[in-house]
Amino acid sequence: MRDLSLHILDIVQNSIKAKASEISIILKHEYISLLGKNILKLIITDNGTGMEYELLNRVEDPFMTTRTSRKVGLGIPLLKESALKCDGEFKLSSQKDAGTEITAAFPIDHIDRLPVGDVGETMITLISSNPEIRFMLFLEGEKGSFGLDTREVAESLKGVIITEYAVINWLKEYIDDGIKNIFGGVLNEVNC
Repeated sequence: MRDLSLHILDIVQNSIKAKASEISIILKHEYISLLGKNILKLIITDNGTGMEYELLNRVEDPFMTTRTSRKVGLGIPLLKESALKCDGEFKLSSQKDAGTEITAAFPIDHIDRLPVGDVGETMITLISSNPEIRFMLFLEGEKGSFGLDTREVAESLKGVIITEYAVINWLKEYIDDGIKNIFGGVLNEVNC
């Protein structure tokens, strides 16, 4: 994967396949003073079917998948590899019938850290394709915080469908502005 937004798309597709009705995506900049490092943390949480203990222990293996259409499952292993390649961390927790949480932490200054990418476009793709799912996007950084909840947006539209062209365009601009305001930088890149 060439950026984090593509990892988000891939991992959220897993959540959708696990019948999640609510999916939360958090991008958070933290300064860990004990380590003297700026960290970009990605946390994706869903309320899908979750995984049993046996599957949870095998899901990080790229040659294990629950799909019948192909013999490899690369989403989780690739995200883990991206985090570890830049001396970051990866954590996966899941409970059957309760959901899954994936956390990946990336040292911001590491040369091998992937760029953030076009999170706005990724979110619009997910929302447009799955308007029945509640997506929550939260951004946190030194410059403040940003939140988007598609349930709140849908309620405020008073009958206008969230997938209407004008609404989707507004959502894209809103998310892009949020990313620039919180993370700054060029091309939605994290500046600290």
